[in-house]
Amino acid sequence: MFKDLFQKKRKYATIPSERLERSGGPVEGERPKREIPEGLMSKCSKCGTIQYSKELEKNLKVCPSCGYHMRLNASERIAMILDPEGFIEFDSEMASVDPLQFPGYASKLEQQQSKTGQVEAVLTGQGTIGGHPVIVAVMNFEFFTGSMGSVVGEKITRAVEEATEKKLPMLIFSTSGGARMQESILSLMQMAKTSAALARFGEAGGLYISVITDPTTGGVSASFASLGDIIIAEPGAVFGFAGRIVIEQTIRQKLPDDFQTAEFNLQHGQLDLVVHRKELRSTLTKLLDLHDVKGGL
Repeated sequence: MFKDLFQKKRKYATIPSERLERSGGPVEGERPKREIPEGLMSKCSKCGTIQYSKELEKNLKVCPSCGYHMRLNASERIAMILDPEGFIEFDSEMASVDPLQFPGYASKLEQQQSKTGQVEAVLTGQGTIGGHPVIVAVMNFEFFTGSMGSVVGEKITRAVEEATEKKLPMLIFSTSGGARMQESILSLMQMAKTSAALARFGEAGGLYISVITDPTTGGVSASFASLGDIIIAEPGAVFGFAGRIVIEQTIRQKLPDDFQTAEFNLQHGQLDLVVHRKELRSTLTKLLDLHDVKGGL
């Protein structure tokens, strides 16, 4: 009986406008505010610049002021990199269970699935880039910080095996906080499983391009992310194993400000290329052209 008394209020973000000086303006000392729908504007987490969300999306979520590459989810990444039509997803219903009965894990999985609209932290499938058929695996940091559990490892392994069978190039876009602790040793086993699958793929003559996005750490960086024939990273992407604070506390030394960034890793031989997001699709197309993989290996 009370449902008509209460209505859900629309969320707004308030942005103060300049003080009005004309007659009939606000009382002295007050700052009038304009209300705009939530989500209309976005703020760069690096430089603080506020801009229209739609304009930011047109710019591939790269801040026009400072060049900071904001995170993309798996669906956004696929839409940006692959040709518009023809993507076929693999293992779309494969989901984690709770093998160790870890307290609260099952409910957290449900929350992550509801929040992201994805079943797991990686999306795999087949599509084309510049007309070249490829197998891709795209990780999503929004889902459990891209942590690698049993299903993530299994989906990536199956994708690599599909690429081996079809003699197609393999592309993996990595972003992860590391192994999924709720699955313990079962999560760590995925490092060996994915690496072994890529070893067999390499022995068969397959081309594997690893693309590092921000951040890629822990067990993912220590396994398949570092095994590419060509390793590319987006500008500013953090790429390393242990976190900065852990390393500094261990070695008792201050690390460089740019430590573990894509540029730092390129300088020290851990990467082959650092490519701006706007140029990533064309760069991948050129690499596929050079390797002449359009009709298979």
